[in-house]
Amino acid sequence: MTITENKIYQAYYTKSEPITDYMIQLLNLKGTETVFEPCAGNGIFIDHILNQFNDIKIEAFELNHDSFQILSNKYATHQNIKIKQTDTLVDIDLELFCSMGGKYDAVIANPPYGAWRTVSERKKLKKIYHGFYTKESYSLFLYKSIVALKEGGRLVFIIPDTYLNLHRHKELRKYILTKTKIKEIALFPSSYFPNVNFGYANLSIIALEKCTDSKSCAENELKVIKGYQSVGELNHKDLKHIKKIVLKQSDVLANQDHAFLTTGNTKIHLQIQNAIQTIGDLCDCITGFYSGNDKEFLKVRHKKIRNSKRYETVDLTKIEFECNSDMTNGLNQDKEFVPIVKGGNKKYYKPDNWFMKWTKKDVEFYKKNKKARFQNSSFYFRKGIAVPMVSSTSITGALIENRLFDQSIVGVFPKDKTLIYFLLCFFNSPTCNQLIRTINPSTNNSSNYIKKIPILIPPKNELNKINKNSVKILQEIQMSGQYNLEYENENNKLITDLYGF
Repeated sequence: MTITENKIYQAYYTKSEPITDYMIQLLNLKGTETVFEPCAGNGIFIDHILNQFNDIKIEAFELNHDSFQILSNKYATHQNIKIKQTDTLVDIDLELFCSMGGKYDAVIANPPYGAWRTVSERKKLKKIYHGFYTKESYSLFLYKSIVALKEGGRLVFIIPDTYLNLHRHKELRKYILTKTKIKEIALFPSSYFPNVNFGYANLSIIALEKCTDSKSCAENELKVIKGYQSVGELNHKDLKHIKKIVLKQSDVLANQDHAFLTTGNTKIHLQIQNAIQTIGDLCDCITGFYSGNDKEFLKVRHKKIRNSKRYETVDLTKIEFECNSDMTNGLNQDKEFVPIVKGGNKKYYKPDNWFMKWTKKDVEFYKKNKKARFQNSSFYFRKGIAVPMVSSTSITGALIENRLFDQSIVGVFPKDKTLIYFLLCFFNSPTCNQLIRTINPSTNNSSNYIKKIPILIPPKNELNKINKNSVKILQEIQMSGQYNLEYENENNKLITDLYGF
């Protein structure tokens, strides 16, 4: 397969014996079924199934012409195997079988992840799969394959774990929870998949059974299995370090956006499920500004700043440090730049190291340019909290004040301004990190996830204490670049006591 083809098909073949064996074991075949593989690749699943049941009926689809030819030649003498070159997601014959209630007893697949599509193809998919996230191909394969199953038919897929929590997969989760009985979901690092860089941190193997009885689906209990230390442990679930979490489908369905909460921490789950108010109720959470061409418009204080190599240094005399909302449409003639808060995980406060060109002429360009994002401008230069979109190990928050913030930041602006120092402390606390990592286990802290974080307001005396400690931390950072950890530890303990974890 060429590099270009790989980008189009995003085909990563299942070359791991333990993974393949585990998936076929979950399929629980008897030998009398009709098995469907919607993206056959190199035929690894077919080969393993034939080793057990030489006469079992298998139908396989493959879009890639070269792979189709190889498969056709490979199974030319097998009358029980049918290979078709087609796009599973738009195949007319498959759609007919789906409309009749399904055709297959079993489906197994390692579908393409994020396969490239033309603009016209994406429009077509949006029309066919209305409500589903059509930019991620694996989710469409999963949905289509479930529809193609007969009642009681079984499916086993290996796919990224993002369908469990990603906001955009809400409708897919709802469909799975109401139209199938999930047997188990195994979670493990993508590094277990040999010689492939997926761009996903974790993968999952999901086994489910088609069921149109909504009551039976709701009552079904599923197992989430995690904590594997090697790929060989997939078939050894009784090891002490492997964690099993049992979830009732009706409970998952009742979660916000039907998200799978898989940490196993009951206290955290209950806080999320029973939240009276969330960050989204108390704050505006919005994405920041992008110039469209940072290399031209973005400047740096000096070249010792991290990631500053490709940027020019700024003329400090041309910076307006005391910005306010009146400057949203550009500066007066004597000043040309404004401070901007960028991404990067730094607690409480980020010094003014980056500056954006901000004359009236520049702002007019930002408003008109197709690549620029002059978005949520009513929040520019206001007092709020900058939460980086991407964090490494922990979520962090830094104060925004009289500054711009860029699109790598979620700006959190409390409607009650007296809460800003408490929330600044909260976003830097271990408690907040546990909450966001349960809501979304990845390191992507988009506004949709931040809005879902449950927020508890402490009693007035504790709130005042947290506020005072936060102000002291800010003052010390601005003076020396460091702060007394006792203030932070005291705040974290108050928040831990408030939430119970």
